[in-house]
Amino acid sequence: MRRRATPSRTPLLPVLLGLSFLLLASLLGGVGLGAAGLGWAEVLWYLWAGLTGGTVHADDVAAYTIVWEIRLPRVVLGAVVGAGLAAVGVAVQAMVRNALADPFVLGISSGAAVGANAVILLGAFASLGVWALSVSAFASALAAMALVYAVARSPHGLTPLRLILTGTALAYGFEAVTTVMVFGAARGEAARSAMMWLLGSLGGATWAQVPLVAVTVAAGWVWLRLRAEPLNALAMGDETSSALGVRPARLRRDLFLVTAAVTGTVVAVSGAVGFVGLMVPHVVRMLVGADHRRVLAVAPLAGAVLLVWADVLSRLLLAPAELPVGVITAVVGVPAFLLLMRRGGYAFGGR
Repeated sequence: MRRRATPSRTPLLPVLLGLSFLLLASLLGGVGLGAAGLGWAEVLWYLWAGLTGGTVHADDVAAYTIVWEIRLPRVVLGAVVGAGLAAVGVAVQAMVRNALADPFVLGISSGAAVGANAVILLGAFASLGVWALSVSAFASALAAMALVYAVARSPHGLTPLRLILTGTALAYGFEAVTTVMVFGAARGEAARSAMMWLLGSLGGATWAQVPLVAVTVAAGWVWLRLRAEPLNALAMGDETSSALGVRPARLRRDLFLVTAAVTGTVVAVSGAVGFVGLMVPHVVRMLVGADHRRVLAVAPLAGAVLLVWADVLSRLLLAPAELPVGVITAVVGVPAFLLLMRRGGYAFGGR
């Protein structure tokens, strides 16, 4: 009898240490690289001054502002968003038992786009000032979550097929509304800003956005990590998970609420960044195996590193103009995903 190929399992500790070091180096690289030509010595000095409260010479205020108020919050937010999308991607693929699932399959990002574009194109919620975009996107994401939940729910709870079909169908509806807004708006900077948001951008990152997103992502990751064993059972099917003492309908409902909340929070500040939540879980499974205890430990670090460098490239390739970060993740993600499909011994989403 032919034996099934077993995915290789790299020891977990070296992977975690290596990715942690790589993330730290990526954060420093993301702050040091940009359209403004600042030397590494200057960048390190401004970072030290910001961390210790050191005095900055009047001639250096502009450069210090670039490093501490523009680049650093953007890099930190990119790492948090990448970590959140990767962790949620792992959970969603287990929840719906579909290898093609990602955080946006639930229709949450498309719903958030309606609120974001209402601000960008129609000037809605202008009284909220700089918070208008994030608040509107998050509120519409919550509304989309509630609608998906209400439509997908059945007497048997949330089943994978109903979730995927409902999320996909409503996503098309939300995208149609967004398209009408874009085509109905006056051509110019507003339409360009709307397209940037739809493809993902960290250009509006501020320190004020970081704490809420970081706390939400961290809380969501801890909740998922504590349920790694039930996720292992759920990934094997409802009958198997029930036999192992897991209540699949209840767990799937809780997963939906947690992943939707994290996705809505992340999308509200970064736009719809694709491919991170789809690709990173598969890469991590290929590296450390399919056990969710291991995958959920590694995936956030990998997602953070990926999005930090994707954002760096989005800033540098057409400097001083910027590309949407979602374009970079797609350019990297598509060939990587195709290579994964061609690689022998790896079953997408399998154990």
